[in-house]
Formats: sequence, C-alpha cells, structure tokens
Amino acid sequence: MKMNRLFAAGMATVMTAAALGCSSQGGEGAKASATPGTVKANEPAKPLEPVTLKVLAPDSYLPAGDFQALITDPVKKKYPHLTVEKVTGNLADFVASRQQLDFWVSYNGELSNHLDEGIYTDINPLAKKFNFDLSKFDQGALDVIRQYSANGELIALPYAENVIGLYYNKDIFDKFGVPYPKDGMTWDEAIELSRKLSRQDGGVNYYGLQSTELSLIAQKSLPYIDYKTNNVLVNSEPYKKAFELGQTLFSVPNNPYLGSYQTMYDRFMKDKTVAMLAPQGNLFSQLKDIPNLNWDIVQKPYYKDNPNISGWYNIHLMIPTKMSKYPDDQMRVLEVLFSDEVQTVMAKKTARKSTLKDPKYIQMFGEEMPELKGKNITGMFKGKSGPAPGLSRHYSKATTLMEAEFTKVAKNEKDVNTALRDLEDQIKQYIATQENPKK
Repeated sequence: MKMNRLFAAGMATVMTAAALGCSSQGGEGAKASATPGTVKANEPAKPLEPVTLKVLAPDSYLPAGDFQALITDPVKKKYPHLTVEKVTGNLADFVASRQQLDFWVSYNGELSNHLDEGIYTDINPLAKKFNFDLSKFDQGALDVIRQYSANGELIALPYAENVIGLYYNKDIFDKFGVPYPKDGMTWDEAIELSRKLSRQDGGVNYYGLQSTELSLIAQKSLPYIDYKTNNVLVNSEPYKKAFELGQTLFSVPNNPYLGSYQTMYDRFMKDKTVAMLAPQGNLFSQLKDIPNLNWDIVQKPYYKDNPNISGWYNIHLMIPTKMSKYPDDQMRVLEVLFSDEVQTVMAKKTARKSTLKDPKYIQMFGEEMPELKGKNITGMFKGKSGPAPGLSRHYSKATTLMEAEFTKVAKNEKDVNTALRDLEDQIKQYIATQENPKK
C-alpha cells in the first residue's frame, strides 16, 4: 500500500437518530442493560442475546493478531454476548449484496469514494445515548472526518494516527564519519547532510536521502482537487515549492530518485544503502523483522514556512455501517476499542499512535516492543500533523498522474512549470471523463 494511499480510501453519508435507534437484539432489546438508569428498581437486567459482528479489516491496517488483541478478546471480555469476527473481501461486494457488514476499517483518504452508497451512519446519537465522551479525542482528527458530512455528522472514529519521522542507518553515518541527523532540521539542512553521504564506495552507491513525492506534498496539506468544487489546484505556488524541493533533493550527486516506495524501502532495509529515509508512514512493523539493521529515527525535516509540520492527518478508522442490524452493539465495540485498557495495549505493544489526546499514550508508545528500546521515539513526536484536506473521489487517479510528472521533474526530464501545467490538464481531462462519461 502506498502509505497514504498505501494505507488507503473513502466515505460520508448521514443517518438520523431515528434510524440509529432501530435494531433487534443490539437495538431496542438491549436498552435495559445498555443505558444507565433505564432498568426499574429491583428488576433484573435482561441478558443480551448472542450477536456476531463482522468487520472488514485489511491486514495492512489490522492483521489477525492485532485484531484479536485489540478488538475480539477485549470485547468478549466485557460483553460475553458479543463475538467480533474479522472478514476479508471487497467492500463493493458487501455493498452490492447488502450482506452483513457491521464495520469497515480504512483511512480518511477513502471516505469520499463511498459517499453515495448509503453505507455511513452518524455516531453522534449513539455516543450521546451511551455517554461516550467524544471530547477525549484529538479534535483535529475528528474534524478531518466531519468535513465529509453536511451538518457535523461523525461517520467514523479514528483509532490510530500514522506516525512519521526520518529513519536513518547509523552504520552508513559511522562508515563515512558524518554526524547523525538531529531533531528539528529543515529540508535544506537535511539535503546538505545528504551531500556528505551520497557517494560511491567500493563499487556500491550510497544514497544520502530518499523521500516520496506524497511525503513532500502532504507536509503542505495540498489536495490535488478541491473536494467540493472539483477545481484542480496543482498548478499553484505551493505545489511548485514541493516539486522544486524534490528537484533539489534528487539533484544531489549520487542521490537519484529511486522512483518507487518499494525500491526505497528495499534499499534502506535490505540493501542498507540508503542513509536516510523520509516516508509518509510508520515503518516499525517492517523494521522489527530486520534485527541487523542499525537504525534510529528523528523528527521529519520540515519546510521553513511550515515549521514542525511532518505531514497531514493520516488516520486509521473504524467505520460503523448503516447495513448493520446492531447499532447498540456497534457502539459497545467502539466503547471497548477506545477504552483506556485497549488504547494502552495498542500504544505499548503495537506502535500505533492513539488519537486520544491524553499525552500518556505517547509517553508509553512502544514500551513493550524490544525493537524500539533505545530509539529516539520522542523525537518523532516533535513533528505535528497539519490539516488533512477533504480528498476528492478522484484523489487516487490524480495521485498516479502526479507521481508520473514528479518523476520527470526529479529525473530532470521536465521543468517544474511545464510538469504542473501538464498535470493540471491531465487531471481535468480525467475528471471530465468521470463526471460526463458520455461526452
């Protein structure tokens, strides 16, 4: 997956409180035992009938072991009547067949792709009914989700935010006697450092600094297309600065643009020939499988005019669906997932950044992961997320077009101004074919 597509794509529609109230076991029949104060004095609560909830959760977000530890087991512990199953498949197939699907796991870049399919529901009424405190979340992350609805409806909850930093290979720095990178570098400083490391030695090419085009663009919170109007925004000064930065970075001798995420990762992790890597995502899950890589991490370099911004909000979402017959039980699952107990396990054992704003989750980040011992984890959190714009349903295709033009600039095959004009024309042409397919 491409980190911010990699981990990828869409949503937003609105459900009313009345619609949320309908259900069988998980709806009205569960109120007596679910809502404080609704059981009459001396009247025993009725036991809840067994329910199985199904969650479409790609392994790229929640592999089986994490799903079991963060959702299935803790939900069963608190609510014995509930069984939560991880399912696989294509969201479109579930939507078309209207077969049971109670949650979908994705990220904010996917929200717009399914706005017209009637699969989203508003969490606000259920949160109020269950006294679920939405104020405990990072409100910036919730705002990212709310922008996809008309009246402040909340169609998903963010369970984790991608953490971003600059990874580096200490052995390469030691080999060439170059001081390690530090927190708080600008891109200009990082590029100058890369000049000392980009070289050929013993027949091997060492790359000083590699990054992805999206990593540079996301730091300026740049959408390709206005989410509401479909206006194409790429032929503009902010994009020009991002493309020019890429051009400068990959003009460093012996530091050519490697061209793909996978090639960059392989050169950093397997070949060990990339000194510094600035991806648009979290690499901890991959790095734990490479114990002989002598790596560390610092704050991601930033633009001078966007100090300490590492990227935009890239949040992983639990999305309750309108197709579910068990809205109350959906809320119970969310209640458990965002409990202190589960968020603590997530932070300590899986290297996911909680979207709850209590700083203790950052302080305990990776505490029980041996591979993170001694790493400069706190430095990574010195960088903050900037606003994530609403992303058009044409975002994915526009990204592919953008990558092609950025590659031409990075390889000095085209100047920046021409590339952006061409990119603007290509995106406009694509939108026209999608919005007016018969023309």
